[in-house]
Amino acid sequence: MLICRPLILLVLTLPVFVICQAQPNTPAAEKPGPKREFRGVWIATVGNVDWPSRPGLTTDQQKQELVDRLNAHRQSGINAVMFQVRPAADAFYAKSREPWSKWLTGKQGDAPNPLYDPLEFAITEAHKRGMELHAWLNPYRATTDNKFYALSPQHITRIKPEWFFIYGGIKLFNPGIPEVRDYIVKVILDVVDNYDVDGIHMDDYFYPYQIDGQHINDAETFKAYGGGYNDIKDWRRHNVDTLIQVLSDSIHKHKPRVKFGISPFGVWANRYQNQEGSDTHGGSSNYELFADSRKWIKKGWLDYINPQIYWPIDDRSVPFNVLLDWWSENTYNHHLYIGMAAYRINERKLIKFRDPAQLPDQIKYLRANPRVQGSVYFSSNSLLRNPLGIADSLKETYYRYPALPPPMLWLDSIPPNPARNVVAAPDAGGVALKWETPLLAKDKEPVYGYVIYRFEGTEKVNLTDPKHILHIQYDDATFYSDNTVQKGKTYLYVVTAIDRLKNESEPSPTVAAIVR
Repeated sequence: MLICRPLILLVLTLPVFVICQAQPNTPAAEKPGPKREFRGVWIATVGNVDWPSRPGLTTDQQKQELVDRLNAHRQSGINAVMFQVRPAADAFYAKSREPWSKWLTGKQGDAPNPLYDPLEFAITEAHKRGMELHAWLNPYRATTDNKFYALSPQHITRIKPEWFFIYGGIKLFNPGIPEVRDYIVKVILDVVDNYDVDGIHMDDYFYPYQIDGQHINDAETFKAYGGGYNDIKDWRRHNVDTLIQVLSDSIHKHKPRVKFGISPFGVWANRYQNQEGSDTHGGSSNYELFADSRKWIKKGWLDYINPQIYWPIDDRSVPFNVLLDWWSENTYNHHLYIGMAAYRINERKLIKFRDPAQLPDQIKYLRANPRVQGSVYFSSNSLLRNPLGIADSLKETYYRYPALPPPMLWLDSIPPNPARNVVAAPDAGGVALKWETPLLAKDKEPVYGYVIYRFEGTEKVNLTDPKHILHIQYDDATFYSDNTVQKGKTYLYVVTAIDRLKNESEPSPTVAAIVR
């Protein structure tokens, strides 16, 4: 039985000050991570890779599984999830023009019972935990097998069969048809307009990965729409480029503060294929998938690029370190998040991934490069299984302290105004903090959330050190209860306001609370 007794507090208001001088060296494992870092994880729904664990779970079971998953990731320090909501021209969200996914209910087109909206639920639960949610949609994949008879009558392949070709036994949208691009944009804007997502995200599937003996059946489409192109390969790249550019313009027009990012195959081009490519020897997105991913970030169509660098450091063909360095030189002042292969830990074919130091060394390597703003792990289950203790390493060392996602100044550079009239008061569980909503910022954007910092005794108030972040909240509530205080200690608190893109205000005046 927990017995709570009132604490006697002395509350003082002190001027705030920030100390930026160098601190004494600490052991490498104890050094705090950066205050700003994107720490993402992919939650894959295709084939029930991550969630739900199987089709046809009850609504309550699905919700509980997702909440448990988010709780575990939050404890590991994850601050963003890439949640797959459209794996194959289907939907894990209610406000869709496409049928419900079979991986949700067991049969394509059948709604959850009782009815709920998985995307809306995921957004709410992620934001409660101080995590961004990026809606992950696959643009061109329409099926994942050849069981076309099981498709819903409302599936787009049945409504517009002329929009698709079959490759590798599955149906894919034909990117060369203008109506296809228009349709995909509308599908994605349904999500942008109807849901409070932080970002729109795509992975590496554009034109299909090459299969020996298979040919893309788009010669007639090229004849109809390929005017101006002598090479069908250049035309295919143009088709994907057009979709990405239109999506970028449309997303930012509808909601200027929604981020748009893509996670392409790790190699854009090898140097032997293109002198501007990386010193690697592997497949390439530009020449095999017709996905000119470097162009998309160079043109500013993407807010972030998240290449899948799923190889070990010093790999013979595609070294993680070489490819990361190449991408860091080719992101054109936009964000670079590294796709990390948690799923490969303990893989028999790659001895280096059986080394417990491999992924930690990759984290150290990317953090040493100031042009890298974070990483994303594939996939959720791989982290939850904690192979070779990787989730423990994140929780106890690399993500020991919270981090804010890095700001995107090209989308929004105006921070909120500071929180007003911060006070502390006796509380049955500890210290109760309250404040008033800041005055409206210059851009008239309302406050999105707050960051609360805590210092003990004579500690210097230094907001650059993430170990002092007590709480990050993504809502506009103007109170917080600190129930982790100890009797006999003095605590200093500072509150800052953040906007949707995590621009941070100037700090509030420091408030001191002496716990008697």
